[in-house]
Amino acid sequence: MKTPSVYIRQAVCLVFFLAFCYCLGGEAASLSGGRLPVSGTAPAASEGSWGLSFQEEGKPPQANASADYLRQFHAYYAMDTDEKVLFLTFDAGYENGNTAAILDALKKHQAPAAFFLVGHYLETSPDLVRRMVSEGHIVGNHTWSHPDMSHMASYDDFAGQLSRLEEAYFQLTGEEMPRYYRPPQGLYSEDNLQMAQELGYKTFFWSLAYADWYQDRQPSREEAFEKLLGRIHPGAVVLLHSTSQTNGEILDELLTRWEEMGYRFGSLEEFE
Repeated sequence: MKTPSVYIRQAVCLVFFLAFCYCLGGEAASLSGGRLPVSGTAPAASEGSWGLSFQEEGKPPQANASADYLRQFHAYYAMDTDEKVLFLTFDAGYENGNTAAILDALKKHQAPAAFFLVGHYLETSPDLVRRMVSEGHIVGNHTWSHPDMSHMASYDDFAGQLSRLEEAYFQLTGEEMPRYYRPPQGLYSEDNLQMAQELGYKTFFWSLAYADWYQDRQPSREEAFEKLLGRIHPGAVVLLHSTSQTNGEILDELLTRWEEMGYRFGSLEEFE
């Protein structure tokens, strides 16, 4: 039986995660193209919050850092290809009952995915983590406690956030954690990219996402399909949240419709 302190700790973690999602209001603008101008050339480099500008349906968005700049740090937000391939990624700070349905849909379509997890998730949902691994999905590093890593100048502090999660993953699975990293909230700095590279990680942002993280304002099926079908493009790295009830309900149909559009589902292992 769980002690009251365990429930208190889990409640605090949940409140923290919901609070950061609320703070992501600015990200909603970047996902819809509100953060960047709709014309001009993507800057070689930018620090702060990851942002996108969608200019043409079916085409990759303009990001606030160029692919060439990111690549020198083994960092990516999409694959440069004309092939109709997309890469499914899920961020998970806590579990609220939707991940099993997401895993069911992925298994049905034989679609690999990457789940970027934090320490709280490994502690509270070990069976789901084991299922992710056993069904061939990547479990990536979203840091231990989901801080703003862009303000973390100390190499030891930065490495500690990743290594603590690595250790928990090894204790749970008996395997070394795959070296795929996603900055919490998409907040980053050049120093972060360099440190992640030195630790052997590839950093992954995204080229398609939508506002699916508000638990009391879940998008409708129609809103989800409008964004996720209209903005899909060759080489897309798709970010979804596994906490989204909408995602759990629509994923099977969404994967079917992407397949009908000619897309296959790739693995982040294909990035070099």
